[in-house]
Amino acid sequence: MLDFIKGEIVELIPDSVIIETGNIGYMLFISLNTYFSLTKIKSCKLYIYEVIREETHQLFGFIDKKERQLFTHLISVPGVGANIARMVLSSLSVCELEEIIFSGNVSALQALKGIGNKTAERIIIDLKDKVKPDNIPSSDTIITNISSNITKEAITALITLGFSQSASQKVVNKIVSNNSSSTTIEQIIKKALKLL
Repeated sequence: MLDFIKGEIVELIPDSVIIETGNIGYMLFISLNTYFSLTKIKSCKLYIYEVIREETHQLFGFIDKKERQLFTHLISVPGVGANIARMVLSSLSVCELEEIIFSGNVSALQALKGIGNKTAERIIIDLKDKVKPDNIPSSDTIITNISSNITKEAITALITLGFSQSASQKVVNKIVSNNSSSTTIEQIIKKALKLL
């Protein structure tokens, strides 16, 4: 079993990173939080979670042990797979997710892509006793950060589609400022594609 990998970042995109160590390149799937932590560095240490199935072998990388622990908690919930867990960790910081689970905020979880009412309730029920927040942010901070993460994710998606960073930021910021905070990433990207 692998615990961590340390090496040079060869390729970094919003959903994965390739790290070279010992002349071997390892591809790890990552959250946006980990991605943004890696954007300005050339080498790193990521904590690993392996998903081994009959047809696939995937590695997931995390910037710290706390993020990995939350990932393992999330995938232990029925109906939450590795990709949904990664999406949750891309949309919320570790502290925000801990607070949402601890406070039983079902609606905050439902606002995330791939999380319906039953799944949100199940996450809270299953993880409430396992998750204890270190410091509890206010609900306004959580809403602001969710909006900020959605904005970052939309910009990153547009860049991945081939648009320039400056144009993507300008259009996404315009869309977000003209709409309510309940705008989803899909809505932002669709509107941005019409404007670009």
